[in-house]
Amino acid sequence: MTTGQPPQAAPSGDAAPDAALVGLEDPPPPPLSTYGVEDWVSLLLFWGLAVVVFLQFFTRYVLNDSLAWTEEIARYLLIMVAFIGGGMAVRRMSHIHVEFFYVYLGRRFAFALSTLVDVLRIVFFAYATYLGWLVTELMGTQNMVVIEWPISIVYGAACLGLAIMTIRSVQVAIWNWRAGESVLTRTATEGRHQ
Repeated sequence: MTTGQPPQAAPSGDAAPDAALVGLEDPPPPPLSTYGVEDWVSLLLFWGLAVVVFLQFFTRYVLNDSLAWTEEIARYLLIMVAFIGGGMAVRRMSHIHVEFFYVYLGRRFAFALSTLVDVLRIVFFAYATYLGWLVTELMGTQNMVVIEWPISIVYGAACLGLAIMTIRSVQVAIWNWRAGESVLTRTATEGRHQ
């Protein structure tokens, strides 16, 4: 990721730096304000998943006495990481998208089509959030297999992730509309100049 700043000059001193290493300093870390709430929640869930998977591996292969609950909890944590982390991918506009046809489209048509994609994404995530809420309510009385916790915790996390994706989709659409371009229209412009 480039920050838009020119590379730093080589440090002065007696020994000249290796030519291959000039300008390869690590960029400064991004400020904490660039991370959303879903980034931190995903990070916590991911580390919880890592601990549970390590515990599963250790008890199964080292102690030869596996804990029964680790496999199920690892599965649920993976589901939560995927859905909550999806909001991060929507905010960063890093979901997979097809940009092949945008290279051959005019700028106005490409922007109109990318606006349609924004609207369809919002509608899809909003409807998926609604369906996730219905499933969460239905599963409220059922417990997990190994632990006596309601399975609606998992479905609720998925519904929360879909709601975050809906909100982030609206934000991305507003950013795109205000800028008059999107990731897809920039692809269209770059493709014609190459």
